[in-house]
Amino acid sequence: MPMIELSLGPYRSAVERTLTGIAEARVVQRIHDMDHTVWKDSPAQITDRLGWLFSPANMRQRVHDLSAFAEEVRSAGYTRALLLGMGGSSLAPEVLSTTFGAREGFLGLGVLDSTDPSTVASLAGDIDPSRTLFIVSTKSGTTVETLSLFKYFYGRTAAVLGREEAGEHFVAITDPGNPLNETALRCAFRKVFAGEPTIGGRFSALSVFGLVPGALLGIDAARLLERAIAMADSCRQPDVSLLGANDGAKLGTALGVLSLAGRNKLTFFLPQRISGFGDWAEQLVAESTGKEGRGIVPVIAEAPGSVDVYGTDRVFVCPILNGEEPPMPDLSRLGEAGHPVIRIFLDDVHDIGAQFFLWEFATAVAGHVLSLNPFDQPDVEATKSHTRAAVDAFLRTGRLQTGEPLLTDQGISVFGGMEAPTLRDALIAFLLKAREDSYVSFQAYLPPEPPVRKALDGLRILVRDRYRVATTLGFGPRFLHSTGQLHKGDAGQGLFVQITCTDPRDLAIPDEPGHDRSTMSFGVLKAAQAIGDAQALTASGRRIVRLHIHGPDIAASIDTIVRALA
Repeated sequence: MPMIELSLGPYRSAVERTLTGIAEARVVQRIHDMDHTVWKDSPAQITDRLGWLFSPANMRQRVHDLSAFAEEVRSAGYTRALLLGMGGSSLAPEVLSTTFGAREGFLGLGVLDSTDPSTVASLAGDIDPSRTLFIVSTKSGTTVETLSLFKYFYGRTAAVLGREEAGEHFVAITDPGNPLNETALRCAFRKVFAGEPTIGGRFSALSVFGLVPGALLGIDAARLLERAIAMADSCRQPDVSLLGANDGAKLGTALGVLSLAGRNKLTFFLPQRISGFGDWAEQLVAESTGKEGRGIVPVIAEAPGSVDVYGTDRVFVCPILNGEEPPMPDLSRLGEAGHPVIRIFLDDVHDIGAQFFLWEFATAVAGHVLSLNPFDQPDVEATKSHTRAAVDAFLRTGRLQTGEPLLTDQGISVFGGMEAPTLRDALIAFLLKAREDSYVSFQAYLPPEPPVRKALDGLRILVRDRYRVATTLGFGPRFLHSTGQLHKGDAGQGLFVQITCTDPRDLAIPDEPGHDRSTMSFGVLKAAQAIGDAQALTASGRRIVRLHIHGPDIAASIDTIVRALA
């Protein structure tokens, strides 16, 4: 069972006062009573979004069925599973896959949440459709990236095995009554797992969206849920003092109070074994709190630096896994410098189950402290609307409206920002807009390959150390389902550096499963989403510059950007 330790420094008294108010207002009991007034006067998108509170206990009743399904597909000769999904449908399975891996004799699990053509093509060339089970995972049943990936891989599978057999290689995880259910029936999917409609996507880790993929990996779901249930019991405790047993209430209150005090850059230092947890927590916290001019900004996978590079907007979260080396060995120096530090102690990797529930409950409590609804996402539609307009324009004209660059230097074109003679001048002029409370978000519509990641990490370190600001990194379009709401809904602290590239190849997206006709490609879809999000950010008054890489060596071009800033 995890234990939490809050080193709050000068903020301790404010957190204690807020916890006292939470106790007096019976917030914990009211959350479990599904009282929407904990957050807002209107019940809209609140009372029908609280099913996650009961998911660990409910899913315990389904462990046998999950195990039976895993045994069924193993017996049928499947050796690999590929999950096609975005956001809350993909991030929890990714955590389980990277943390546990596949038990001997069970299925290896890959997660594809990218529409980058090179990434899709590389993965497609690496799998044997005859031994692969494809998991089409989307709560709404309408997620454009997920359905595009499904149509592509269904077509490839049907080409190898025939349409009569192809459906047996697909399962769906989706809510009842949506269009994917009809598609699954028409294409004769092996199975459809029904999601719980009262659980939002980012709160769905401990539902079928996380546990079906976990069962295929051979994870002990009963043990995982046992830890989650213990944490859920802790989060029911009425004693919400700092010395009390309600870890979720303490954590959520601290996050909310610190954010209101300007400490809203929630920086995670994660042990390597559970490093994937950061991406899941990023979506949960960012999409739940980034609205109404407020927001907690998760900072994930930013390399540890010296204490002096961190500003007064930081809070540090440091899970400590028994037997693992901590990524930031000397946490005491952060505390001595006045930074709040949150330590969370995990006995073993099965405590991930407890962590899922802890952070869900803490996020709900933080929403109360911040006076916002943590269960909606009011600004997500803006990007979708602009993307649809970009796609419609492409279908009419055969071209994407990308605009004219301000300059092209060293194989990199600059769009937006201020007039400047060189790449270096343009970047410096843009980054000089940073304030003490700013963060720089790198939005990479690029292949998420190791050399590209390494080059982007170097760019993050340079910007952080030079400008003393937090940095974040998201690969597009994946991040749109994670931090996109925060980027447009928070107080406008972000500076956004969008990086796009000329794709060396493209792949057609079939208009219908099993048919060859195509009016759209993955490359066009990815580019349209970049255009749409840039337009949505601009319309929201955000500061954005786009860098377009023309050459084939993307990592080398990012190194060129680093040298220009050095």
